Amino acid sequence: MNTLITLHSQLGMMTIPLTVLSALTLMLIIERTFYMLLNGRTHTTQILSKVHRIDFSNSEQVEKFIERDLQGKTIMFQAMRMLLGHRSFTKDLREEAVSIWLFKKRQQYKSGIRTLSIIGVISPLIGLLGTVLGLIEMFKGLALTSGSISPSVLADGLGLAMSTTAVGLLIALPAITGAQLLSMWIEKTLATIEYTLNHSNLHIEGISIECPDNAKSCEEVVA
Repeated sequence: MNTLITLHSQLGMMTIPLTVLSALTLMLIIERTFYMLLNGRTHTTQILSKVHRIDFSNSEQVEKFIERDLQGKTIMFQAMRMLLGHRSFTKDLREEAVSIWLFKKRQQYKSGIRTLSIIGVISPLIGLLGTVLGLIEMFKGLALTSGSISPSVLADGLGLAMSTTAVGLLIALPAITGAQLLSMWIEKTLATIEYTLNHSNLHIEGISIECPDNAKSCEEVVA
C-alpha cells in the first residue's frame, strides 16, 4: 500500500496506466522467453541424418521412424509428424500443407510480441502526457502564489512532472528490445524448421540434398 502511495505521489494520474504497462511488459517477456526455451529446440541435425537413411517407399520403415524418433512434443517433432502423415500426397500438396501449418505456428509463436511492440510505442507517450499534465498543474499552482517563487520550488515541480516521461521510457526500452530479440529468435527457429521440412519433403520424392562440405551441421545452412 505504501508503495502505491509513493508511486502515486511521483506519477500522479498516470500511476495506474504506467504500472499496468510495466507489469504486462514483464509478464510477456518472461512468458515468451520460457515458451521459446521449451519449444525452440529444432533437432535439425539429428532428424535430417535419420531422414537420409530412410527408404520412403517402405511404409513400415517410415512408421517405425515416426514411432521411435518423432514422439517428442517440440514443434520440430510435430512438424515432421505432420509432413510424414501427408507423405502419400503429391509434393505440391505437401508443400501447401506445410505452408498453412507454419503460418498457424508463426501466429502462436508471435502471440504477445505485437503487444510488446505496442507497449513500447505508447508508454513514452503516456509518460509525456503525464509530464504535460503535471506541468499544467504546476503552473496553475504558481499562478496562485502571491509571494516570491524560489528555484527549489520550481525544481521540485519540474522533477515530479518529468518523472512520468522517465518511467515511460524505462518501460519502452525493455518492451521494444524484448520484442525485437524475441522476433529474431522466433524467425530463426521457424526458418530452421521450414528448411528441415523442405529438405525432408524433397527426400520423400527421392531427391537427396546433402549439406555443404564446409558446414559443420545442416543448421549452419539456415543460420
